[in-house]
Amino acid sequence: MSDDDIIEGTPRDRARADAVYQTLLSRAGERWVQPRKERTARVLELLDDPQRTYRVVHVTGTNGKTSTSRIIESLVRAHGLRTGLFTSPHLERFTERILIDGRPIADAAFADAWDEIEPFVGIVDAELEAAGEEPLTFFELLTVLAFVACADAPVDVLVLEVGMGGAWDSTNTADGDVAVFAPIDMDHADRLGGTIEEIAAVKAGIIKDGARVVSARQRPEAEAVLRATADEKGAQIAFEGAEFALAEDKLAVGGQLITVRGLAGSYDEEYLPLYGRHQGANAALAIAAVESLIGDAARPIAGAVLTEGLAEATSPGRLQLVGIEPTVIVDAAHNPHGAAALATALREAFDFDEWGLVLGVLGDKDAIGILRELGPMAAHLFVTAPDSERATDPDALADLAESAGLRVTVHRDLGEAAEAAREWAAGSARRAVAIAGSVVLAGEALSLAEAEDWKSGWQS
Repeated sequence: MSDDDIIEGTPRDRARADAVYQTLLSRAGERWVQPRKERTARVLELLDDPQRTYRVVHVTGTNGKTSTSRIIESLVRAHGLRTGLFTSPHLERFTERILIDGRPIADAAFADAWDEIEPFVGIVDAELEAAGEEPLTFFELLTVLAFVACADAPVDVLVLEVGMGGAWDSTNTADGDVAVFAPIDMDHADRLGGTIEEIAAVKAGIIKDGARVVSARQRPEAEAVLRATADEKGAQIAFEGAEFALAEDKLAVGGQLITVRGLAGSYDEEYLPLYGRHQGANAALAIAAVESLIGDAARPIAGAVLTEGLAEATSPGRLQLVGIEPTVIVDAAHNPHGAAALATALREAFDFDEWGLVLGVLGDKDAIGILRELGPMAAHLFVTAPDSERATDPDALADLAESAGLRVTVHRDLGEAAEAAREWAAGSARRAVAIAGSVVLAGEALSLAEAEDWKSGWQS
């Protein structure tokens, strides 16, 4: 398959890919999760295990795993290797979930991968039915499709983001050469466990025998679990703060300059086109992961390669500038940990006196915790609902905000909320807007900003 095949497509290709996606959507949804990976493994076995045809960097954690995955992919690609990247969820279109050499998979390649898989889906579904189990799910099949597409490309390295947890996630049918742990916090407690130790234990399941492991700074109880699992598996583990670290970060136009003490060397004042100290920490984690994958203790990442890899890194929907005059920032912060990182970044990376916050939260998220972190930095809260059946009722969210003493207005959808927020911010050069609370809302905001050309400034 040529590069042009991956990048370009036709209306027929798009229709084929859309039809496949609708077929996947007819399955049990992405939020429907059983602690099982054996059924994914069974489909892959029938396909001759495509996930074993390339090296794998496996990434888990509660927050920062998508940004870290994207930075890792960019650094690996800068080495001249062909890359795959599998992340979730998508912001605007489903093909964003599978990147080949940094670009969304072509519609034709997506559909062709399904054509390879489909004959075996009925076989495994029948086996599941005979065993009294549910059929293959949306995410199980999407994982298989990603593995097949990356084998077909073919890629040298797949950067693989866990869907949920780790041990029993369908992505854990791949053997990660490097296991990467972004910060672990409370999330999905109903599925992963009610304590940090329980959640860390599930996530630690991605550590394979003899693998290399790198981890962000963790709470002591999470660190203890990761160290114990690594010891059991004979895996080498390195933690941020001990074996590597973000030594310094400085504001720069469009991002920051970071100095990183890596596992194999030090890297001084490298440009990272992403805002927020937490993104600098994600970059340090990504550097350690790439050093673990393709370097050794005596061989740092080459300067030109590192510079290119960091400079080309993107993280859509994460502190992304989508509008000017007024400034509008979109962030997918959807839990208290992510909201805290966003609040810190808005204070440290931008010079505004007042922020208007457009907020929409899904019903299974900790709205009170998100408000606790973001409320203090919001001069005006514009509450709305993401375009999802799982959205929290905006009136209920507004009640929570008002009980916390916040100034709040309610809006029926993002378009109305964003218009009100941008109009409010346009009244002063010292005001700006942040849109946050949900990955779904972030995706809507990116589409709306492009459609309405927010980078042309406010039109009254």
